[in-house]
Amino acid sequence: MPAPSLSLRIAPDLPSAVPGVWHADALGAGPQAAQPTGHALLDAQLPGGGWPVGALCEVLQPLAGLHEWQLVLPALAQATARRTGAVVAVAPPCEPFGPALKAQGLPSERLCVVRASSARAAFWAAEQALRCHGVLAVMAWLPQAPAAALRRLQLAAAQQQQLLWVFRPVSAAPQASPALLRLQVQGRWLSADTSAPAAPSMQVQILKRRGPPLVQALDLPGCHPRLAQALAAQAERRHAAQVVARAMVARYNAAALGEQAAPMRPEPAMVALQGRVHALDRIAAAMAG
Repeated sequence: MPAPSLSLRIAPDLPSAVPGVWHADALGAGPQAAQPTGHALLDAQLPGGGWPVGALCEVLQPLAGLHEWQLVLPALAQATARRTGAVVAVAPPCEPFGPALKAQGLPSERLCVVRASSARAAFWAAEQALRCHGVLAVMAWLPQAPAAALRRLQLAAAQQQQLLWVFRPVSAAPQASPALLRLQVQGRWLSADTSAPAAPSMQVQILKRRGPPLVQALDLPGCHPRLAQALAAQAERRHAAQVVARAMVARYNAAALGEQAAPMRPEPAMVALQGRVHALDRIAAAMAG
């Protein structure tokens, strides 16, 4: 006896909004609390308009230590300004720089850094922090966390209604994850004008959310606006120096070939470069080169 064929029938008279029913072609809406990310483009694409509170947010990136703070710091600054509790960073790959965090709204006295000697110890510390009533948010770098361990963290965050970010490498993307929200972040350089120095940015791809897939990645600022302005200024000075150097080489080559070299005049860019050299020149050189 042949198996009965199944047909999908769409009722045109169904209401667009049914209490308790979520349409998969729309962003999920419900009792899930959310903390605004501080990035308007990202908030517009997340259910509830921000990071889900009491749920696991998983962030994948090629190299740990590059974009985590820039991504979550605006939300942490808002959360710590409104609520009590500590922010626990478990096994961060780099030492957090207190003055920079404080300048962007996260007081250093609200930050607790936990060092772990092994992946198992890091997971244990993250779970214990989530079960503590005096903790507001947890950031955990767990490159080798199995799905069962992530589920335990998800349950602990849901019980205490805390913010939870777990940072893992991009190689973990094919693995199943209980995270309610899953992002992939990588750095890039943006410039509206090809002749101007590029500004650092983050390309954020939403891999998993309660809603339809988002094919196009989001471009978010990769550093604080004041730092981006300083880097751009230093890169412009380096670009001006390169223009002057190329002009001088061209004139010397012309003289070597027996042609009459034009009289040397100070270039405007060279005059601008006669000021004091900024300490960020090395960063600008790396950005422009």
